[in-house]
Amino acid sequence: MSTDAMSFDLVPVTLEGAHVRLEPLTLAHLEGLCEVGLDPELWRLTVSRLHDRAAMERYVAEALEEQRAGTALPFATVSRATGRVIGSTRFGNASRPHRRVEIGWTWLARPFQRTAANTEAKLLMLRHAFEGWGCIRVELKTSALNHRSRAAILRIGAREEGVLRHHMINDDGTLRDSVFFSILAEEWPEARRRLEARLAVPRGAGTASA
Repeated sequence: MSTDAMSFDLVPVTLEGAHVRLEPLTLAHLEGLCEVGLDPELWRLTVSRLHDRAAMERYVAEALEEQRAGTALPFATVSRATGRVIGSTRFGNASRPHRRVEIGWTWLARPFQRTAANTEAKLLMLRHAFEGWGCIRVELKTSALNHRSRAAILRIGAREEGVLRHHMINDDGTLRDSVFFSILAEEWPEARRRLEARLAVPRGAGTASA
């Protein structure tokens, strides 16, 4: 693992696995994101409420602005089988001095939920964070009401740390309590083993889920 802080640089990079390819997000992905992402059910428990093309365009623009600020690295999630965009995810809230980054802003079109897509995307991103950047901590968070997301984060080996009450204001004005999780560098080998084991279990078209 690198200990050179200069190696922790949020330079756009493609992360590729057997099931998904995480491509650096650009406005060229906008149409693909709109085709699969304007489903109200996807946003019911998230801060963002993306119900039309204009909202998706703002979402992408804000992600790219954070990238230019040096605090985020957003991706379009692409199916290797079809070459089509199926969702998005992001590194965010990066802190180089503390070698810490968050993985989040993750959504997948409903046909790809609870399949290998999310499992492999998490494996690719965690491996990049710990083995590429030499992070000592990776954070994840979700709404306290999102029990499916909370369970999925625990399954990859993250540890629940607590709830920040009224942590965020959702787009619809409601208040959100956020549950925080983390994986530390010394916990990464076991988390990696878990993810690789889930991906190794054959489940047909809907293979392992995170």
